[in-house]
Amino acid sequence: MHATENTMNLEAARAQMLGQQIRAWDVLDKRVLDALHQVPRERFVPDRYRDVAFADIEIPLDHGQHMMAPKIEGRLLQALRITPIDEALVIGTGSGFLTACLACLAERVVSVDIFADFVETAGERLVQSGVDNVELKVMDALALSDTACFDAVAVTASVPVLDDRFVRLLRPEGRLFIVVGRPPVMEARLVTMHPGGESTEASLFETVLTPMINADQAEPFVL
Repeated sequence: MHATENTMNLEAARAQMLGQQIRAWDVLDKRVLDALHQVPRERFVPDRYRDVAFADIEIPLDHGQHMMAPKIEGRLLQALRITPIDEALVIGTGSGFLTACLACLAERVVSVDIFADFVETAGERLVQSGVDNVELKVMDALALSDTACFDAVAVTASVPVLDDRFVRLLRPEGRLFIVVGRPPVMEARLVTMHPGGESTEASLFETVLTPMINADQAEPFVL
């Protein structure tokens, strides 16, 4: 296949993903759509799944983890209402795609993962894609210090119950996207921190995500 033909096929698949999956699921924020269009999703997908990079499926990663379906990523990004001056946190770097999309929207992104090989590979992909406003860390997200606060937090795995330690990562007016529950019933929620220190939750939609490693353990923060 000629390079020009391959590029055309990629762009057609990208346009179909945006139109038939993401916009069809009520993701209409222009900045979010632009980010999902600009970040080369095919570059972040494992080579063996490159042919389904734009399909409406979760794509398997190593260690039993998964890359979220495009429409879930779109809804997550839209719900967080990222502004160009925000600092965002990604819990679960995975392939690095969501981190790259957030980097298009925010001023700075911190992205953490428990698996060192995910962080290493994501770092290479981010460099190849010209992303330079991301800090990657190898760590268990449950060991994050609540002295580090963010305007937006995206959790890419599910938790059985909403753990307050994630809420404490939010600055005033900060937003947290998290999927709560156990298979087969899980719910995507948006938690908003208000200036007075109180938080509110809103139910977004039902979905199923891979459970977060160690999420059942109620370990304290490491300060």
